[in-house]
Amino acid sequence: MKTSKNDTKRVFLKKGACSHTFFYILNREFGHLKDDAEKASDPLSGGLDQEGYQCGMLWGAALGAGAEAFRKYEDSSLATAQAVTATQSILESFIRRTGSANCAVITDCDFNSKFGLAKYLLSGKPIKCFMLADKWAPEAIESSKKGLSKALPELSDTPVSCASEVVKKMGGNLEESVMVAGFAGGMGLSGNACGALAAAIWMITLRKVKDDNYKFVMNDPETQKLKELFLEETDYKMECRKICGREFKTIGEHTEFINQGGCGRLIDLLGKM
Repeated sequence: MKTSKNDTKRVFLKKGACSHTFFYILNREFGHLKDDAEKASDPLSGGLDQEGYQCGMLWGAALGAGAEAFRKYEDSSLATAQAVTATQSILESFIRRTGSANCAVITDCDFNSKFGLAKYLLSGKPIKCFMLADKWAPEAIESSKKGLSKALPELSDTPVSCASEVVKKMGGNLEESVMVAGFAGGMGLSGNACGALAAAIWMITLRKVKDDNYKFVMNDPETQKLKELFLEETDYKMECRKICGREFKTIGEHTEFINQGGCGRLIDLLGKM
């Protein structure tokens, strides 16, 4: 497929959020725009609802790769595993470019405080984010294609993503559950900020978008309530590796963990939102 022209900075200005920008860019590249789903990714910017973890560009790109995995593979289980593999490829590409996956490291700003946001705006960092997006966009597209085409290892069990399980419990359809599959294990099994939480935030926002009741605001009350319940359940841990007490080397390890009840209470809690 011919790669689209790189107009990332213009798209970024129009869409407003880095997560929205990259979800749109990948969907456009693959020829299937999904306006509602793309808008719903806005709160994933700022490192997961301004928490400073994985850059919103990564969350958006992972959603785009998941959407294409669903279209590319008839078997949703295979699509789930391929979405995780593609997200790993995207994450590796981004870290090669930036040296870190995390928004707080890249921007050196705390978006949860008014002072931190003001510092970000006055320091010229938004321009650096625009430049980063512009440079990384072609690499994001290429790495997603590479990951989506990579041969999978033989799997003994049907692949499972914690994020997909949350979306299913929240009433999401099969396509939506595969879109978030790459969030598994802290995004691409990296052990970083919880992908199940990100999936729940996306689903809450998607409902509002579908109901024509969405306007992006920082510190959305419903999202803040979700995060408070999440943190209470996880003993105020946000990262997957700390919540689970381990990292996952393969989708098979992650599947086994979930099938044996790992994070079961947390998935149920998020799924009720």
